[in-house]
Amino acid sequence: MEQIRILPGHPWNKGAVYADGGVNFCVFSRNATAIELNLFKKSDDSKPYKTILLDSKINRTGDLWHVFVAGLKPGALYLYRVFGPFEPSQGHRFDSKRYLYDPKAYALTEGSLFKNETPCSPCPLEKMPKCVVVDHSSYEWNGDKPLSHPLNQTIIYELHLKGFTASKTSNTRHPGTYRGAIEKIPYLKELGITAVELMPVQEFDEYENTNVNPQNGKRLVNYWGYSTVCFFAPKASYSSNKKNGQCVNEFKDMVKAFHKAGIEVILDVVFNHTAEGNENGVSLNFRGFDNSIYYQLVANHKNYYLNFSGCGNSLNCNHPVVQDYIIDCLRYWVREMHIDGFRFDLASVMSRDEKGFLTSEAPLPRRISEDPVLRDIKIIAESWDAAGAYQVGSFPGGRWCEWNDKFRDSIRQFIRGDENFSTQAATRISGSSDLYQPSHRKPIHSINYVCSHDGFTMNDLVSFNYKHNEQNGEENRDGTNSNFSFNNGFEGETSNPKIESTRLIQIKNFFVALLLSQGVPMFLMGDEVRRSQGGNNNLYCHDTESAYFNWNNRIKNAELFSFVKALISLRMRHRVFTRTDFFEGQKSASDISPADITWFNYDGLTPDWSKMNKFLAFRLGGGAGNGKLEEDCDFYVAFNTNIHDITVRLPLATVGKKWFRVLDTSIEEKGCIVGAGNEEEILNQEKYVILSNSVVVLVSK
Repeated sequence: MEQIRILPGHPWNKGAVYADGGVNFCVFSRNATAIELNLFKKSDDSKPYKTILLDSKINRTGDLWHVFVAGLKPGALYLYRVFGPFEPSQGHRFDSKRYLYDPKAYALTEGSLFKNETPCSPCPLEKMPKCVVVDHSSYEWNGDKPLSHPLNQTIIYELHLKGFTASKTSNTRHPGTYRGAIEKIPYLKELGITAVELMPVQEFDEYENTNVNPQNGKRLVNYWGYSTVCFFAPKASYSSNKKNGQCVNEFKDMVKAFHKAGIEVILDVVFNHTAEGNENGVSLNFRGFDNSIYYQLVANHKNYYLNFSGCGNSLNCNHPVVQDYIIDCLRYWVREMHIDGFRFDLASVMSRDEKGFLTSEAPLPRRISEDPVLRDIKIIAESWDAAGAYQVGSFPGGRWCEWNDKFRDSIRQFIRGDENFSTQAATRISGSSDLYQPSHRKPIHSINYVCSHDGFTMNDLVSFNYKHNEQNGEENRDGTNSNFSFNNGFEGETSNPKIESTRLIQIKNFFVALLLSQGVPMFLMGDEVRRSQGGNNNLYCHDTESAYFNWNNRIKNAELFSFVKALISLRMRHRVFTRTDFFEGQKSASDISPADITWFNYDGLTPDWSKMNKFLAFRLGGGAGNGKLEEDCDFYVAFNTNIHDITVRLPLATVGKKWFRVLDTSIEEKGCIVGAGNEEEILNQEKYVILSNSVVVLVSK
């Protein structure tokens, strides 16, 4: 055991910082009366080997409590106990019997508070994971830094870190881990992905869920991880190296490997609530250090929590102390972990003031947007919360991108063939100017998606009319009922070739709409190879093969993979699909090429939008226009979402050019889409027959 000396310490940096031959510990608490630091030799110790009681006269500066332990080294384990009043009516829930995690712990040892316990019962100390002292200075980044790809050159792939490689079919040496993800980088690179958006990897306890699967009696888990325990710590169980604290280095290795392949890493972060729950929840860190500061409480009944997250509590995001905590956290992941961006879950909670009222003047979103360390990273808001806030198109703070659920719903209904959705689809495909132009943002601020982790996969979107969440233990009440899906004739998996053919075509149609729209496309892990969840649209509680990427689908659905790969390549080669400004619908007087965008009806004429139904066609002009843009090809894109075939009149190609077919989703197998230079000239340059429920893309050359 190392020889240690106890010194007063300093309030410079919160957390456990290794420097000058020891570790400086610093935590925030305004209302505590005393704080105790406990040191452990091993993760499963039932008692600390050293207890250090911080003296408020020596170890306190303002609201910061600090101590320096000389001789202590990286890898040391620790927890806190905090003393103070237990007065829930005043917002105070101090409990000196409970050991607490450092809110700024950089790593935890692997394990679970709840695996063998109920969430609110005291956990035996030997089963409680411990905080780990981490030395960041020892890691060699070899010149790596965040990539900063332009938004209009970004293709986002949302994936679950464990589920991406955990399947028995993955053939990885380190399944379900950061290293496992590294092994699959060539797959993502081949597909054309430029950014992965990782579902939560900040430390959470999957065993907090006590529900039981009614079909097999097995306890369910929190597989997705939207219940953060420690915001600075990468999840230890996702590391193949089980030595305490090595999850940090392995996470860094993963980021460095992604960057070497040209792929950015975006983290899904959950600053709207924590894992501590409501007034019946459990103290893990924030509640025990200063409940009245960290959480939004009912004004005249502070023993109750305001709950805008639907998970029991809401972080008091716009309190100055909590603002600083969140900014420090984001800076840490950028500065120390080289993260390229963040997607903020239920971000509208951050738009609520300290009383819970939604406001466009909330300081935190603007601070994040304007912070000098964070200025070059991507920031993406899920612009709503569970209590009715909805800010898509109006999320405050300036340069924010947003998950565009209006794109999702409009495109689902349009491709499904619903009545009178052509106009909405046109608005979404052209960049959602109705949402983003009033706030002086651009098409690139719209994160377009058809499917995400929350809801059906794309395969299930065309295979089920109804959600099938019976195994979630909530009597199929959970998950949205607004799926806008269609099973195409049979509920679930089928061997009927006609139905299967139709489903495949519809998936391709969705991908065309997604990848040839203005904005930033994002799609869900496995959608490119028809990953299914068996109709479950809320798979948060299943850590099983049903939630994993089945790598056999890569072979089974190789043709769809090739289609998506070719479609991504098409998008990335042509600037007409990746504009940074909204269409103006006109060209310069000196330019002989078509306008930047022109809409057509079946007859090749300007459409009467009040009559447009189950059809949409437009031409993108590739001319340089005002001279600021490079010359590109003209494209004609047409969607027929009707059950009937139609013959359309094509617009005239630019003088000296002809129309060539790039893709037609009604064509089976490889002829569906062709690569650059292999486009087929259209024999009839005036007309084209578009089969039912299919999409055609032509290029002039």
